[in-house]
Amino acid sequence: MTLIEPTPEAFRESCTPVLATDRLVLRAPRREDVKAVALLAADRRVAENTQYIPHPYSAADAEQWIAAANTRPGETTLVIEHDGDVIGGCSFDIRNGIEPEIGYWLGVPFWGQGFATEAVRALIDHLFETTEHAAVQGGARVSNAASRRVLEKCGFQWTGVALYRMRAISSSAPCDRFRLERRVWTSLKSWGAARSRDSHASDGARAVA
Repeated sequence: MTLIEPTPEAFRESCTPVLATDRLVLRAPRREDVKAVALLAADRRVAENTQYIPHPYSAADAEQWIAAANTRPGETTLVIEHDGDVIGGCSFDIRNGIEPEIGYWLGVPFWGQGFATEAVRALIDHLFETTEHAAVQGGARVSNAASRRVLEKCGFQWTGVALYRMRAISSSAPCDRFRLERRVWTSLKSWGAARSRDSHASDGARAVA
């Protein structure tokens, strides 16, 4: 019998969680995602609202991103799938300081449909349920109101403004900074569960009546 050693990519994928929501699947990026990632991330409107995506963005950039995904300690990088198609990406990582930072992006055709909020909530739940971190940080360009709303809807609290170097524009831009503490996340989860129970109870009462 010959033992076949798994490729580094296959090994990383097997060690990376798959998260499912009502509409989305969040999973490790694969080589076959190169074309979809390159097509979506090549739009300047996407790149200029992230810190690390360059512009122009090519298939080679997508290949490099996929090869580097989930190779650093404490990092989780996932693509976001809807109906079997890649529509964006999200991650958390510790690049500066001791608290993880969450990041996310969506292809332009998928903006304004609640996908980012759904993906971020799933990623935050995974982070707090599987690590001991007391808080997670996030940020958005001050000009990106939609991204700020995503963080606010997920319970993040504004902490200030800072300048960050943005690869796509080869310059620095002001970014709103946000932070979500574990205790706030726990309270929001408990409140959400209580609302769900109350809703089901009300539905049952109406059905009986």
